[in-house]
Amino acid sequence: MTASDAPSLNPLSATDVGGHIALVRARITAAAKAAGRAAAGIELVAVSKGHAVERIAAAIAAGQRVFGENRVQEAERKWPALKAAHPDLRLHLIGPLQTNKVRDAVALFDVIETVDRPKLAEALAGAIAKSGRAPACFIQVNTGEEPQKAGVAPTEADGFIAACRERGQLPIVGLMCIPPAAEEPAFHFALLREIARRNGIAHLSMGMSADYEIAIAFGATHVRVGTAIFGERPA
Repeated sequence: MTASDAPSLNPLSATDVGGHIALVRARITAAAKAAGRAAAGIELVAVSKGHAVERIAAAIAAGQRVFGENRVQEAERKWPALKAAHPDLRLHLIGPLQTNKVRDAVALFDVIETVDRPKLAEALAGAIAKSGRAPACFIQVNTGEEPQKAGVAPTEADGFIAACRERGQLPIVGLMCIPPAAEEPAFHFALLREIARRNGIAHLSMGMSADYEIAIAFGATHVRVGTAIFGERPA
């Protein structure tokens, strides 16, 4: 699926959100079948960053229960009331996490996908120990080694995973990547899959609106889809 294939949606209207979710789920099912996989093993993370609560509510009404947000502060404004009203919702942090926001992130998010440096891992371990709440953690790998992008370098991933598990005792359950926009994503998905294989990691968060079907072919267990569900974010 290319960016031009993604369904369009007026950012001021929530009427088509349910239909877009149904379309994305149908494509996930088809991609899983083509890869010889069960669609039940692939979780759709609806990326709601930048979208209003009313649009999120439309997705919830359509049966969507897993969402992704980029910023802790934005999530704190939107999600406590939504989660109180719908206790089965699960919220993923998919954007960079600053150490001064770790305590808040641990309190609100169910999954943190962007563990990428020792200082953050240490802060997360401390916050988890103090709060008793342990969000599942994914390590973000910068597969393209882009200097402007967060994530541990592929050559350092094995050591970082081991350190998080052994010294930090973090609940590391998955890996996440965001391939370079101008490159073929398949190479990056294959690289992430190999790092996961040799470290005994079961979950792979990879693939967004333009390439989630390719990611499924390479073993994605979580696909992060925003534009194809909610449309372009309002300015």
